[in-house]
Amino acid sequence: MDKYVVVGNPIKHSKSPFIHQQFAQQTDQNIVYQKELVDLDGFSAFIQQFKAVGGKGCNVTVPFKEEAYALADTLSERARAAGAVNTLIFNADGSITGDNTDGQGLVGDLLNQQVAIKEKRILVIGAGGAARGCILPILNQSPSEVVIANRTASKAASLAQQFNHAGNIKSCEFAELSGVFDIIINSTSASLSGALPPIDESIIAQADCCYDMAYGSEETCFLAWARELGVAKTIDGLGMLVGQAAESFRIWRGVLPKTDSVLNQMRQGL
Repeated sequence: MDKYVVVGNPIKHSKSPFIHQQFAQQTDQNIVYQKELVDLDGFSAFIQQFKAVGGKGCNVTVPFKEEAYALADTLSERARAAGAVNTLIFNADGSITGDNTDGQGLVGDLLNQQVAIKEKRILVIGAGGAARGCILPILNQSPSEVVIANRTASKAASLAQQFNHAGNIKSCEFAELSGVFDIIINSTSASLSGALPPIDESIIAQADCCYDMAYGSEETCFLAWARELGVAKTIDGLGMLVGQAAESFRIWRGVLPKTDSVLNQMRQGL
């Protein structure tokens, strides 16, 4: 039976074992997937040990995504773009490949919910690790423009510069935002503490869809704000969580599981 694991610190809250076991049942895959609390200075040693006892792959969460990036022998294009790894593949020759499925999880969730990205103007709020992971997958969907807005303009500019070859990506600080955005994505963790980004209400109100990477048992404050301002479609990050897991599963097992039934179970369990 093939062994997989998700590692982090903390890790108790992780829903990944449930999600992957559901995927395994759905696709008739014989796997074991567990979660492991790893000491802050013990990530590399754990990975080598898990690989040595026959582990096939690993998901990586906070705070080890950058360390996983450094540990990998080879990196996917999206992992390089993100500067972080959430999926490790242990190859037959003993090498380790690092990938990042977070952005694909986001894009897949939007498309599953009939939110078109092609030729749309998109605002990404925040320029941290979550934003880094989603920019390349979004650009691969051919939006008309992506604007990264951040409290610190230089951080947004640095992230946009990384992708400036695309020609349709810009950056600014919050106060400089203007125009109409079809899709607004909140990549910050502000909702987890009940905070809203300092963006003019008119910017939010004109969007067709607002997406918050955070999720919880109740609507996030960002999505509640958007809905009150008249935004027709509001989506939280639970589908992104399930979607990134599905992409990891595909990489490991060669089959892409369906996410709808698992997402429904997750939603009911919140």
